[in-house]
Amino acid sequence: MLNVVLFAMIYSVALDLRGVDFLRVARNPVPVAAGLAAQFVLLPVATFAATLVLRLPANVEAGMLLVAACPCGSLSNFVTHYSRGNTALSVSITAVANLIALLMTPTNFAWMVAANPETAGWLRQIDVDPAMIWVNLAFILALPLSLGLMTRRWLPAFADLARMPLSRLAVLSLLVFVVVALFRDRHLFLTGIGGLIVLVILHNALGLALGYLSAAIVKLNTADRKALTFETGMQNSGLALAIIGTQFDADVGMVIVAGLWGTWHMISGFSLAHFWRTSESAG
Repeated sequence: MLNVVLFAMIYSVALDLRGVDFLRVARNPVPVAAGLAAQFVLLPVATFAATLVLRLPANVEAGMLLVAACPCGSLSNFVTHYSRGNTALSVSITAVANLIALLMTPTNFAWMVAANPETAGWLRQIDVDPAMIWVNLAFILALPLSLGLMTRRWLPAFADLARMPLSRLAVLSLLVFVVVALFRDRHLFLTGIGGLIVLVILHNALGLALGYLSAAIVKLNTADRKALTFETGMQNSGLALAIIGTQFDADVGMVIVAGLWGTWHMISGFSLAHFWRTSESAG
């Protein structure tokens, strides 16, 4: 169901895009490079350093390291668009990051786990299922994006008419999924595991901050900074959960970290996007 909602979200986003937006991104690769560096260098290194300081249970630290090693998810594209950020840049980074993840996710996870004394005993080679990446790119990003761009090109009147209702429906659907996720995970608040929520919130805030910082370092404009913020702070926790389920026997500590991240990054991402959107409107 979430994949269906994401499909609709990306389609609604694409109704507001044009091919020239992507040409502009291609002519200036610095923002894409900064976004990839934030995802695959800054966040993993900062997460690794945090686990050395915190000295948490090994499976919790392994969960944090795995989430940090994963690429961004397609939800970041919609949130960037909602915040009035550079959507074409966001989509471009998502596409490249997910392709690079086939190599970088196992590589980053391996060196972080091996170098951390608490998790060294967990060292094992992980595999990222290429089929999962290709399905995600093809059916949740490329297909709705292409359909939306074609609609904008060939049916501009329909695009103008459908864009706002679809966008509002996507926002409502996202809020419903947040409520459902909170209801699903309510037992975590009652079993003493709720303390990990603070950890996930801080970890997610670190990702958002590093994305914004990387954009500021290379002096990107406000729209680009929004895109890099969400691309770094909204990791593909679904990929992390799939890896945990198939390669770590669904370890409880790792599942909790990745599961809570998946719920919280929807809340934090949408809240920050709404703040930026309303701040600009008020200004």
